Amino acid sequence: MDNQESVSESLREIFAYVDERQKSYVERLLDYISRPSISASGEGIDDVARYIGDRMREIGLDTELVPTAGAPMVFGHRTGSGGPTLLLYGHYDVQPADLSDGWVSPPFEPTIRDGRIYARGAADNKGQHFAQLLAIEAFLACREQLPCDVKVLLEGEEEIGSPRMPAFVAEHGDLLSADLVVISDGPVDPSGRPMISLGVRGDLGFELRVTGANTELHSGHWGGVAPDPVWDLVQLLATMKDTRGHVTIDGFYDDVQPLTAAEREALDRLEIDVEAMKRDLAFDELAEPRERSVAERRIAWPTLTINGLHGGYDGPGSKTVLPREAVAKCDIRLVEAQRADDIFAKVRAHVQKHAPGITVTRSDGSMEPSKTPIDCPYVEPVSRAIIAAQGQEPVLWPGNGGSLPLYVFTKTLGMPTIHVPCGNADQSQHGPNENLTLDWFMAGIRTGVAMLAELGRFDVGASADPAGE
Repeated sequence: MDNQESVSESLREIFAYVDERQKSYVERLLDYISRPSISASGEGIDDVARYIGDRMREIGLDTELVPTAGAPMVFGHRTGSGGPTLLLYGHYDVQPADLSDGWVSPPFEPTIRDGRIYARGAADNKGQHFAQLLAIEAFLACREQLPCDVKVLLEGEEEIGSPRMPAFVAEHGDLLSADLVVISDGPVDPSGRPMISLGVRGDLGFELRVTGANTELHSGHWGGVAPDPVWDLVQLLATMKDTRGHVTIDGFYDDVQPLTAAEREALDRLEIDVEAMKRDLAFDELAEPRERSVAERRIAWPTLTINGLHGGYDGPGSKTVLPREAVAKCDIRLVEAQRADDIFAKVRAHVQKHAPGITVTRSDGSMEPSKTPIDCPYVEPVSRAIIAAQGQEPVLWPGNGGSLPLYVFTKTLGMPTIHVPCGNADQSQHGPNENLTLDWFMAGIRTGVAMLAELGRFDVGASADPAGE
């Protein structure tokens, strides 16, 4: 029997152990997600940090709660029998939720319907990182020792932009040092197949605010005489992006790196059903720039978005006034190797040039982009683990359109980071009726088990530079 056959036989035994305990695992998850931990308001944060810290101790991790100026970090570790060191990252905080938002059942009273757990945090992110913790527990129950060293970091402020993560990671680099970081968060490939993602875009938010007179004014008496804040604002916005979707802020694209041949090939292999997407979301045409594929635009191209535009009267009938103030909330998704500070400086210079009377303010919680090279050697053992656990080869995404604070691992600590979501594609994260299917929850546990096994037999010395740099 070769080494791979030995690994497969061992995995079958642990998979059987996991499957026999589905009812218990689900009950424990329901208890976890029934506890609100809303970082936007602070509700339940400290209690849930202590709760999940206790659970980590129970499964065999040496665990501590590390205080910060905000929510505590929950850190656990366990020494294994060799192999690389794996750091698992997740977050125990959740988005706000209220029954009036459109929930069928109360968001913090978990309900199982048609094979899905409905609750806030079921998929984002409690269910997915809890599956990783249960994988550690199952491995220890069956083998008494992990095949590799494991560290776990759970933060409590991801949903408000992870403001404490950069300083915490920079200060605790030795504590967090690992060969590979894995995060399970968000949905799998839209096709429903498992996936691996190797990066995220960054995020920079800002507000534009313009004021006119000190009160609303009669548009007949004052139109064309007094300033109109809404016109001033939309005229500025029109100078920032043209009709072909090209951002016209000087230097905006200077640091955008061209795709490598391997990244271009991976993007071309992605199966994105554009017509189904338009049909499901009820729009007729794609936005510009249409010369770029949907995959490239979602993963490897920066964007400037108007998130909200407010000013003047929008009630029933008409109110013929010049508004006193107008505000635009915007965000920019950044790609490698753009930097939030540099891009904001360029936004500010653009506003000063075109509309010096308009105030531009940077939002809290910006994130840098993160990228792990597509030829990272850890992609292979993680892929093998997914195949062993789920029976399907994962779809390889060179990056992801959303934002997570993964740059603290790839840039600050120089560690490759692989995103392995184990949540259904239609999980409604951040929205009403967030859900996680029981099948994906159990697949997440089995995938965690298989990753431990595969990394345990991975030869760290075979790659002199596991970060691919």
